[in-house]
Amino acid sequence: MAVTAFGGTKALAQKEKRVRKFEVSKVIPFPAEKVWAIVGEDYGAIAYSHPKIIASEYIHGSLKAGEGAERVCYFNEKHTQYLQEKMINYSPETMSFTNKVSQAGKFPVNPDYTEAIYNVDDLGNGTSLMTFSMQYRTKPAFMGGFAKGSFKKLINDYFIAIEHHLRTGEKVTKANFKQIKKDNKAKSRSNSTQE
Repeated sequence: MAVTAFGGTKALAQKEKRVRKFEVSKVIPFPAEKVWAIVGEDYGAIAYSHPKIIASEYIHGSLKAGEGAERVCYFNEKHTQYLQEKMINYSPETMSFTNKVSQAGKFPVNPDYTEAIYNVDDLGNGTSLMTFSMQYRTKPAFMGGFAKGSFKKLINDYFIAIEHHLRTGEKVTKANFKQIKKDNKAKSRSNSTQE
């Protein structure tokens, strides 16, 4: 009996592995509907507004954003570094969805435990709050603490890129993002000295 109980505990421990979590938010000086159009409705075209993704497309028969829509995001020219993701809990009414990782080609994350919630809130006066809440587990697990800083930096860069794409309509790329980020820092400094 003790062996069976121990086996049951072991199986439970394997099923419920420890995940890490973080949340990043940014006020974006555009109406919530415009921000939602980029992150929630243009789901398959994230490459236009993400500095690290060089190409993205719908997969597995998905043609547009919505419950169950799937996309692949490529992070290198050879398409060996990629994430396949699925949109669940899609709610255009509340401007939120969960982005579930289903495959992680050459990325050290465990898809079974990795997902993020995208949420856009209307703040009025043509501004919105974009919030990204992620839970993840790395492979190997000990890398989780190191990865958190990189993930947060990546999402903060993504928010800067969304704002630039909204303002200019320009596709954000690895090549132009350095200048975009530099301009954003200069603008932030200018705004803080005026206050």
